Amino acid sequence: MADDPKQAGELAILGRITSINVRKVTWTADLIGLSYRTEVWGLPNRDPREAEFLKLNPNAQVPVILDDGFVLWESGAIMRYVADKHRSGLWPKDLKERALVDQWLTWQGTELNPAWMYAVQALLRKNPAYSDSARIEDSVARWGSAMRIVEAQLRQTGGFVANDRLSLADIVLGLSSHRWFSMPFDKPELPAVRAHYEVMKATAEGAKYLGEKTP
Repeated sequence: MADDPKQAGELAILGRITSINVRKVTWTADLIGLSYRTEVWGLPNRDPREAEFLKLNPNAQVPVILDDGFVLWESGAIMRYVADKHRSGLWPKDLKERALVDQWLTWQGTELNPAWMYAVQALLRKNPAYSDSARIEDSVARWGSAMRIVEAQLRQTGGFVANDRLSLADIVLGLSSHRWFSMPFDKPELPAVRAHYEVMKATAEGAKYLGEKTP
């Protein structure tokens, strides 16, 4: 590994840009304006099950950050940490406003992400281990139901996910929408989701992560 995790220095983000969870972190860092370096980990590049990576994250998952000797894993925790440390409005100071952002940030990881897992492996990753048509259909259906929840929220707010301004919640749901629109199946019309997605995609930071190479 290039750096000892206890070594002071520039923020390091370990992972691969093809991981949606890594993109959550790099997009957050970009919006805050942080200087950071990246170290590629994750198959097919470097196997996170190697002992040196497992010392940082025993789950063998990306991303991991090294911040002046501090090691942290789990994308949502990293996003909160970085935004709070640098006093970014992406993570509000007001308790109730922050809770609303946290609600959607957590929901993306616990409800929306699991819904799409089987369908993404089967239809996007072309993983032969995910070939059960009934399970694909079920995953697509659950994913669609979750996206309708996003649609209802964005119709209600009329713009951003929470508090009428950009937040960490918009990053994770913008990435989720990108994955949704990248999938090769018929989808219901979700105009509010589409509008939010196009706004996020039109930004300099969003354009880096919402392209054909990062579905």
